[in-house]
Amino acid sequence: MTKDMTNGSPVRLIIGFAVPMFLGMLFQQFYSMVDTIIVGKYLGVHPLAGVGSTSSLNFMVIGFCTGICNGFAIPAAQMFGAREESRLRRFVTNSAWLCIGFSVCMTLLVVALTRPVLLLMNTPEEIFTYAYLYIVIIFWGIPCTFLYNLLAAVIRSLGDSKTPVFFLAVSSVLNIALDFVSILVLHMGVEGPALATVISQGISGGICLLYMRKKYPILKASKEEWRPDGKYMKRLCFMGIPMGLQYSVTAIGTLVLQAAINGMGASVVAGITAAQKINAFIACPVEALGQTMAPYTGQNVGAGKTERIGKGVLQASLVGFAVSGLCFLTALLAGKELVLLFLDAKETEIIAYAYRFLLCCTGGYCLLTLVNTVRFTIQGMGFSVFAILSGVMEMIARILVAVVIAGRFGFAGICFAHPAAWLFADAFLIPAFFYCRRKLYRSKAI
Repeated sequence: MTKDMTNGSPVRLIIGFAVPMFLGMLFQQFYSMVDTIIVGKYLGVHPLAGVGSTSSLNFMVIGFCTGICNGFAIPAAQMFGAREESRLRRFVTNSAWLCIGFSVCMTLLVVALTRPVLLLMNTPEEIFTYAYLYIVIIFWGIPCTFLYNLLAAVIRSLGDSKTPVFFLAVSSVLNIALDFVSILVLHMGVEGPALATVISQGISGGICLLYMRKKYPILKASKEEWRPDGKYMKRLCFMGIPMGLQYSVTAIGTLVLQAAINGMGASVVAGITAAQKINAFIACPVEALGQTMAPYTGQNVGAGKTERIGKGVLQASLVGFAVSGLCFLTALLAGKELVLLFLDAKETEIIAYAYRFLLCCTGGYCLLTLVNTVRFTIQGMGFSVFAILSGVMEMIARILVAVVIAGRFGFAGICFAHPAAWLFADAFLIPAFFYCRRKLYRSKAI
């Protein structure tokens, strides 16, 4: 069930690992899109705008959870590459203890702060109730988010990117079924799709846990290995918290940007909501390539094969550039048709907003490719603090767009927020990669 990524052609290993991850992301985005499609088609524009207005807040909180889990898996990947199985299990068990603590504390804190934060974001009055009901239920499901994402990250650290796809498929089918039942049968509002998302992810995580206990003997820990260990927890927090904060810091800029979007009215919010859902779907292959680099790099660092890191980054980036061109063509030729999945054809103004925003985002995918491949490589090398700094660069760019450019150019300025953020991040990440690689070479020489 595991896969050694320290031998063989880097580009073949990366693509072979990334393709199942890409399929998994498609499933994940698919059921996220279904939520939005059903809300837009059956509940109306205001509920759609309400759900969409929470996307940046959702990304900040759930992204922090996901980042922590991915960071916790990096020491596991390094120990797998080094063939130190007992230490691998200790990192996994201590990750589990930390995730339990984080999930409880974060759930209570975030739920309490949701309403004040939505008010600070200038959420329009006509969509506020929809936004609050949807996102507060998602946040009550934070323990389910930790459960699935930690298990999936650990599995990927062992070189297996296929198994998580199966459980995402289960979650997707269940989520879609519950969406239709909650709205068409139970006649619920936006709380229906939110509950469907939480329930489906929790069930998927539970099934994944049972499966891992039977199929991954390398993870069967003894009572001694299950004991909490401060030394392991310290290293895990050093890796995981910066990765989580990178998502959250990046999302602060997105929150400021979302506040600027909210001030432009429900039509703009609805259009950008639809475009962002499509954007997240189209970007899956680029995102999958990037996330592949963390376990790939982690295993090679653990095995002492640091010379394979640079080759992996270069080859993954070239593949990403080619994919980026295909993504832009998809948006250019089929963007308006994709928008109609979320909106009625009569909403011509909203469709125009969505299409323009989508083209600007996909036009910057080459920049996004570098952000993902370089950032996750740096994290796989063990320099997670740099992730926060790259997130700061993205945050600065989005705030500048929201406060300065959008104030002068309006919607046209908003369209370039994401490409500007990726450009700022790349300006930091590329020099940082060479610095981290040089430092890793020096430590190896010593």
